Amino acid sequence: MKLNKYTWIFVGLIAAVYLGILIWVRLTNPVYLQKNMYQTWENSYVMHPKSDQSFVNTSKNNDHQNPVALSESQGYGMLITVRAAQKGWANQKDFDRFVNYWLAHRDYVGDQRQTETYLMSWRQYYNRHHQWVNDINSATDGDVYIAMALALAAKQWPKDATYYRSLAKNLSDDILSYEYNPQTGALTVGDWVTRDSKYWQLMRTSDVMPDIFMTLAKLTGDSRWRTVNNTMLDRLVDLSRLHHTGLVPDFAWITRDAAKPVKPNAISTKYDGDYSANACRVPMMLATSNNPKARKVLKKMLRFFSHQQYITAGYSLSGKRLVKYQSASFSAPIFFAVSHHRGEGYDNLFDSQKYIFSKPLTHKNYYDATLTVMAALEGLN
Repeated sequence: MKLNKYTWIFVGLIAAVYLGILIWVRLTNPVYLQKNMYQTWENSYVMHPKSDQSFVNTSKNNDHQNPVALSESQGYGMLITVRAAQKGWANQKDFDRFVNYWLAHRDYVGDQRQTETYLMSWRQYYNRHHQWVNDINSATDGDVYIAMALALAAKQWPKDATYYRSLAKNLSDDILSYEYNPQTGALTVGDWVTRDSKYWQLMRTSDVMPDIFMTLAKLTGDSRWRTVNNTMLDRLVDLSRLHHTGLVPDFAWITRDAAKPVKPNAISTKYDGDYSANACRVPMMLATSNNPKARKVLKKMLRFFSHQQYITAGYSLSGKRLVKYQSASFSAPIFFAVSHHRGEGYDNLFDSQKYIFSKPLTHKNYYDATLTVMAALEGLN
């Protein structure tokens, strides 16, 4: 019996050492980690309905029998693929499959929905007759991500730069035609929000993307992108000032010169006015901007997070935890942000949020996995 006992202790020690070595390799070899995570994500979530098309599956538990495509995930997929191509792990055909799927699932506007746009329909899925259906309406965040990915593709594959820039300009024009409120100077949340909609003055905080806005301003020469950038950052500053935490809500009502959080269930969930599943992306959206307003909002948020014992999946704007558990979709954007602001007083977050890389990428949660891969590709350098 003693032999068995010591044998099991020895085996346990060997297993612990082996596991420790694996974790050490993952955390100390960023190139290995980046490539492994990208390939795992691509193999797990990217689906090919046709040989020349790709989309990212967002269905619950990553159900490949009942997949769901979103314009948001299409944009993420295109951004991740072009970033992977920059590192030699993806190619132009991989990217073009995403482009082709987007072009095949564009949204229509007009009273009879007779006018085709370059905006992507926000969702596709199988209905009860097992027909692949294309939901009407767009979602602004997905369209903006796609436009940015096209701008990056033009640099990555210069022989086809004219093609990608043309697509980006067409998409940019339609974003400003159908997803822009000239009265507030900000983007709306989708082309379904018209002047007579009660959501005409609604802003999603994760749609504030200063680097992307300025990229599109330069690409298109359209000054409205600078207006969008300045206005939406101003509204984000307004929201940041409301609480000592600097946290901003998922959604806010805005005017030309003010902003206030929405009430619970104003849009979709009881957390609409909290730092929740949309606002968690804000640190990632602001991280690479040199705009003083973006940096001010980001640093105030990071200061709050740096004083937390651990980061949970959601907070009230006053800083109260909404849940007790952690989530990669909240930690990844924080890690991404801190990785671009090392040595500025928040390095404890770089260490604490690195836990998202210490375990295999989830195969069951598109949002967690996708934001983790984005943080790995651009934050682990």
